[in-house]
Amino acid sequence: MKLVVVSAGLSVPSSTRLLADRLAAAVGRQAEAGVELEVVELRDLAVEIAHNFTNGFAGRKLAAALEAVTEADGLIAVTPVFTASYSGLFKSFFDVLDKDALAGKPVLIAATGGTARHSLVLEHALRPMFAYLRAVVVPTGVYAASEDWGAEGLEGRIERAAGELAGLMQGLRRAEREEPEALPVVPFAEQLARLAAS
Repeated sequence: MKLVVVSAGLSVPSSTRLLADRLAAAVGRQAEAGVELEVVELRDLAVEIAHNFTNGFAGRKLAAALEAVTEADGLIAVTPVFTASYSGLFKSFFDVLDKDALAGKPVLIAATGGTARHSLVLEHALRPMFAYLRAVVVPTGVYAASEDWGAEGLEGRIERAAGELAGLMQGLRRAEREEPEALPVVPFAEQLARLAAS
């Protein structure tokens, strides 16, 4: 299974990337099948994202990131909070992504901020955006304020959310493998002829 992490952290080191890494590690531990991990650092794509808006073409690195997200079996999306919402860079990346790329894809949403007062960003900003993109957002979102690092509650939320994402990814994979054979298509004229004969 391919898991892609989109991190919108701006600094190095970044608490946003730290949270993304902990979530990805937890998904890897809880998945029954092996997980292939790819991390997309939006900080490195900022210029190409801006150029995409002005000229309509994705640069080489941006195109590779968009393809990775589109082909992923699951997605972890983590943003720092700016002005009580997701960062502009985070939103811009998903604005240039094809509108159908996330349809039916399991997504775990997470955010970091300086205070617990911004924890509702998951519900009032991230969840509606991914619902609009027709993604399947796991029930547990993870918000980490500065005081949450090292706290027991954060680890519990990480494990619960990771378990939900791993379960959805495995369920979709299983459903693809066990897809029943298509029934033969009987032309309408033939169906009418059978009805007339009976």
